[in-house]
Amino acid sequence: MNIFDVVGPVMVGPSSSHTAGAVRIGYIARKLLAEQPRKVQINLYGSFLATGEGHGTKKAIVAGLLGMQTDDERIPMAFELAKQQGVDVSFGEANLKDAHPNTAQLILQGISGQTIEVVGQSVGGSRINIASIDGIETNFSGDYPTLVVHNQDGPGYVSAVSTLLTEQGINIAYMQLYRSNRGGDAVMVAECDQEVPQHVMERLKQVDGIGKVTYLGMMGDE
Repeated sequence: MNIFDVVGPVMVGPSSSHTAGAVRIGYIARKLLAEQPRKVQINLYGSFLATGEGHGTKKAIVAGLLGMQTDDERIPMAFELAKQQGVDVSFGEANLKDAHPNTAQLILQGISGQTIEVVGQSVGGSRINIASIDGIETNFSGDYPTLVVHNQDGPGYVSAVSTLLTEQGINIAYMQLYRSNRGGDAVMVAECDQEVPQHVMERLKQVDGIGKVTYLGMMGDE
């Protein structure tokens, strides 16, 4: 337990889970998209859907998508700022089964046209869990530099990623593997102790069978 488990995060209120956690979900989703979003569909589930209006959950998620942190005083103006920046935002109800009650499904399109779908859960005290990316189950917090590799399910991909990271002196703190079905789509999530250089990601993108490489860095926050 650390001090933030006792006194809570530095944040714009009213709720650490429905407001600060929601900002964090939006912020991590933007980082995973790796560019300014142009079109955003935000689908809410459970308590987020039922009580999010009063807690400012919608504004909080949009604020995070615009690059704001939990203590940014502009959070209440998120809708107006999104409009000024040309970000098209719409809301709906998430069609999820047995999800965490504080869950948001974000479907993002960036200015270059690239897309990503992120399902994030606010688990309390502003802490979050990224539960899926592009429809494949994941489980990470966004507290570490995180490399997300989308590949075909097959041998050799874990070795390719770990070898490249080892060559750069990057230690893997946690690694998780997920797949849709045997021989189908798979996702590898490597949470690292150091930042991953851009050239490593470019090399991974050239590996046959790797379709997409997404990176969540801790440096260069907006």
